[in-house]
Amino acid sequence: MDMTTLSLVIIFLLLLMSAFFSGSETALTAVSRPVMHQMEQDGSRRAKRVNRLIAARDRLIGSLLLGNNLVNILASSLATSAMMSLFGEAGIAYATAGMTVIVVMFGEVLPKTYAIYNANKVALTLSGPVMVLTKTLSPFVKAIELATRLFFKLFGARYATEASIESAMMELRGAIEVHATQDEVREERRMLRSILELGDVEVGEVMTHRKNMVTLDADLPPEDIVDQILGSPYTRIPLWRNDHDNIIGVVHAKDVLRAIRALGGEVNKLDVSELASKPWFIPDSTTLLEQLEAFKARREHFALVVDEYGALMGVVTLEDILEEIVGDIVDEHDISVAGVRPQTDGSFVVDGTVTIRDLNRQFEWRLPDDQATTIAGLLLHESRQIPTAGQVFRFHGFRFEVVRRHRNQITSIRLTPPQAESEEG
Repeated sequence: MDMTTLSLVIIFLLLLMSAFFSGSETALTAVSRPVMHQMEQDGSRRAKRVNRLIAARDRLIGSLLLGNNLVNILASSLATSAMMSLFGEAGIAYATAGMTVIVVMFGEVLPKTYAIYNANKVALTLSGPVMVLTKTLSPFVKAIELATRLFFKLFGARYATEASIESAMMELRGAIEVHATQDEVREERRMLRSILELGDVEVGEVMTHRKNMVTLDADLPPEDIVDQILGSPYTRIPLWRNDHDNIIGVVHAKDVLRAIRALGGEVNKLDVSELASKPWFIPDSTTLLEQLEAFKARREHFALVVDEYGALMGVVTLEDILEEIVGDIVDEHDISVAGVRPQTDGSFVVDGTVTIRDLNRQFEWRLPDDQATTIAGLLLHESRQIPTAGQVFRFHGFRFEVVRRHRNQITSIRLTPPQAESEEG
């Protein structure tokens, strides 16, 4: 075998090594860390190696780049020497042009393209050889790291930054949105979004407004109070005296039934105010995550919401917070928002009291909820007026048509999303 043939064989082997380094770098950079973590928990030794490699990412990249550049430069040098022996000085140009195409195609593009679409598989397969390579080149990589740190320090740049809680939450949200086109995980995606937003949503946005609260007058005859409790769908009912804002306690239906039994059925002797537990007031600025923790700590399911002036605004329950995660279940096949009626033309007739968060969660819209809680409130905020029935507005790509208005309250809106409106047009 002459020297030219030997050089070509060596160049071929070096190109294979270049493909190995390039594919390994891409795969170990794009590998799914949650998948590798779960596989390691399930006992995979290869996944454990992958996790060890990406935990020391700077050393891993240093080793792969060092090896990749070493074999590419060596292959180019051998090719130049071989071409010069055949074509003289013109061989330099031939070697440069030829090796550029070959290295880019077979040493970079092909292995990296395959690795990026099969990152987990390639990372698991090559984790063993890469681990050996990293340990072998460790002294050289450490020297490079030291030089890199000195250069960073010289120019006043930070060598590394610690991940903040904001970046971690953003990464989680991004991981959820990556699968936004997959209908099979739509419900799971919706619940995961809601869990991550618990710390950003205040109880004032999900509470039952005081206008829709069921309350009891403590001065009513005991018989009337019992009738109202039995006719209510709730087990915990606020009790007031003299003024609806003067809540003196919260009555539990089971406590009333136990008291009636203890009195031998003599309802007229019942004193509901003695059975009422002390009311628990919370500010409307409390986040759902804080309130969920408070419910768990106090072992209570019911709290009264007040504003900054101490005025009663509504009630929030543990069920309200849980429904923010799982949604309002109508039946075993469908999840829908109460007060929303789909129309054949793609629009929706929506009650004004429906919250923007419920609509966004159900239909995966992006209507803003920072300035208003309900869809009627959003329309009032954007229009800067109290519109009349029949008026049409366009905000955030949606078409808002006022269907009904009662006094100064918008009770029904026809809402047309952008897609349905474009199809109609």
